Amino acid sequence: MTAAIASDYHEALAALAARGRFGIRLGLGRTRALLAALGDPQLSLRGALVGGTNGKGSVLALAGSALRTAGLRVGQTPKPHLISYRERVQVDGHPISVRDFTRHVEAVLTVADRVARRHGEPTEFELLTAVVFRHFAEAGIDVALVEVGLGGRLDATHAWDGGVAAVTNVALDHMDRLGSTIAAIAKEKAAIIERGDLAVTGADGEALAIIRRRARRVGAPLTEVGPAPVDGWDRDGLTVDLPRLGRVRVGLRGRHQAANVAVADAVLDALDRAGIATAGDGARRRGYATAVWPGRLELLEIDGVDILLDGAHNPAGAAALAQALDDLHPHLMRGPLTLVVAAMADKDVDGIIDALAGASALLGARVIATSLDAARAMPAEELASRWRERAPRVADVETVGDPIEAVEQARERGGPVVVAGSLYLVGTVRGHLVDDPELGDPAVPVS
Repeated sequence: MTAAIASDYHEALAALAARGRFGIRLGLGRTRALLAALGDPQLSLRGALVGGTNGKGSVLALAGSALRTAGLRVGQTPKPHLISYRERVQVDGHPISVRDFTRHVEAVLTVADRVARRHGEPTEFELLTAVVFRHFAEAGIDVALVEVGLGGRLDATHAWDGGVAAVTNVALDHMDRLGSTIAAIAKEKAAIIERGDLAVTGADGEALAIIRRRARRVGAPLTEVGPAPVDGWDRDGLTVDLPRLGRVRVGLRGRHQAANVAVADAVLDALDRAGIATAGDGARRRGYATAVWPGRLELLEIDGVDILLDGAHNPAGAAALAQALDDLHPHLMRGPLTLVVAAMADKDVDGIIDALAGASALLGARVIATSLDAARAMPAEELASRWRERAPRVADVETVGDPIEAVEQARERGGPVVVAGSLYLVGTVRGHLVDDPELGDPAVPVS
């Protein structure tokens, strides 16, 4: 790759990052104006818009795997990225190329100033959303699976209606922007259901009642699903029972995936009924079994050492990891378990520690607190102090400032290693352990 291409790519990344100064500004006007100025590429795309509090990425991973197995060309928007920003725009499971990313960003930036004069400065996520739809339209995909960014009603992705709308579940999240109650947040998320859509939800309780009302109001048929019964699990996934397919293997770890595969299966049913895309029973079975979701209960075996990567950056995610650790521990290599952790200071760190410390597998384990080169990162010493205070069952808590050194020290102990507490940490460690040429960004040119 030439120095000029590398330079242009890093300039495109910097231009997007600079838009971060505009923060998060909910509203559809700027995104719609960007897309209109680009010729409305989203109008040629059909598929599913997936919102909800948890599980969106897993639903995309499972449904996308089944659709690709069926021979369809699938566009997906997993986020956040772990190693390369380009992971956020994928076709057939592959990240957008350096050249295409640069080209699309440049095209979107060309119209951004024009949009800003009437609608205000577009944010980073709004620009990325325009890049996504422009790339998908150009790539000629058969079906798009798009993850909502924040909420739903005013999220940039809601400038697109693909024909199927799904809400995985609703819990308290982003309360400063979406509301302080389940009811208020559910209204924001349910708003992605539009007239003419087929709708799917895995929500329950008060949130389900609100999603039902929204679907009735716009005349959208609604499919409601609960978690699939779990038959069992091992180190590589679990087995569930789905209504039509019966016993099905799921290649994602953690019992919480029983809820996500039920939603994914219902999304595929809706795509089929809408005449958008069909994944038959065989494609679904193979797709669910081979689905991957990097950095989310991802198990690597590096030089004979089991390393489990999981973001677990909020109490709910930490609770899911704690349960998964107890389920998986008998299936991992023998030896003392080591947990390598880092956290952002603005997260509920105490809640994360309390949830993780509930895992029996961590009784007597070693915890290595580390930190990251980020303004929001909690210092390793402070994180270690929190662990000592809140998790006295843990036998040994220490600090290693560099995350790569922390993981290498953990590997030397010879037992299983768990890396958790921050997706930034997971991305750093995964980039160190996994050599994936597709995710290798060009080096910044030396001037």
